[in-house]
Amino acid sequence: MAKRPGSRRRTIKDVAAEANVAISTASLALNGKGYVSQDTRKRVLEAAKRLDYVPQPAARQLVTQETGNVGFVLRADHFTRSEPFYTRVFLGAEFEAEQHDRYVLLATIPEQYVPGEHSPRFLRQRNVDGILVAGKVAPAFLAEVEASGLPVVLIDFEKDHLPNVVVDNQAGARSAVDHLLGLGHQRISFVGADMEHPAVASRLDGYRLALSAAGLPSDPSLILAKSGGNPDRETGKQLGERLLALEPRPTAVFCVNDATALGVLDTAKKHDVSVPRSLSIIGFDDVTGAQTSIPSLTTVRVYKEQLGELALRYLAELMGGAEQHSDRYQRGFHDIKLPTELVVRNSTARREGDHE
Repeated sequence: MAKRPGSRRRTIKDVAAEANVAISTASLALNGKGYVSQDTRKRVLEAAKRLDYVPQPAARQLVTQETGNVGFVLRADHFTRSEPFYTRVFLGAEFEAEQHDRYVLLATIPEQYVPGEHSPRFLRQRNVDGILVAGKVAPAFLAEVEASGLPVVLIDFEKDHLPNVVVDNQAGARSAVDHLLGLGHQRISFVGADMEHPAVASRLDGYRLALSAAGLPSDPSLILAKSGGNPDRETGKQLGERLLALEPRPTAVFCVNDATALGVLDTAKKHDVSVPRSLSIIGFDDVTGAQTSIPSLTTVRVYKEQLGELALRYLAELMGGAEQHSDRYQRGFHDIKLPTELVVRNSTARREGDHE
């Protein structure tokens, strides 16, 4: 191992010497450009970390014509909600960005987006090398990003041919409903909103597929869904009222996310309906509130930080050309799906008639 320099500012030459590679190889590894083996890249990144190497953005931009920045965009209402789903996604992207010597610039946009008027500053000033878009945004914004020519990766949303990183919503929903079926429930309701969202639609598909596989029909009267709006706690409360008014009342409900599930739980408590003895409730996402609710919420866990981490890694490959991996991102094969995990807590139990 090369002798470490003293207290002076570390340079890429120092990193190359520490990793025992050529300076050009160290540059490729640190900037995510060209072909560098995974072992070599890892060795260079570890050397840079040991030396506390910090690249000089201005110098890199002069040489590579890159800013070293990545944009992270989401709707303002998604960022300000009490459940920090996208905050965790953002943290995952930020942690991964450190491995690529990049900075993540956060911007929020309104639901009713007007190009030019609401355009993020870094997009107007071309101060980023690529953009991550988290959650559902207006088509006008996606069109503006595509027109910029910058690489883009969508997170938790699918749109046309754009690269994306999502969770396996359909499989996650099936695991949730299979859990309820395994507890003896047959009259299972679905509660959700924003049904045009691809993730929500996939969760409804998973619900229907699970019932079909069990030989049960999908009863339209049990699907309580708002076409628009947000799948939030207030929506859960409203649809919970409709749920409890059904005759005969369902013994279980699969909610499209934890926020709506917690809203249904609020309504059940309001009407003195015992959960889980009289009504089993299951959600999706595994936000903090799912763990602290009374009873604690059975749910489908989404690995939020990993969504951000993989999306940043994907974007880094696109920004770097990554020609050796180009087949992975051909049209029709441009998405990455993360598996989910069923987390059983106290809001689900065997159907009331089956209690011993």
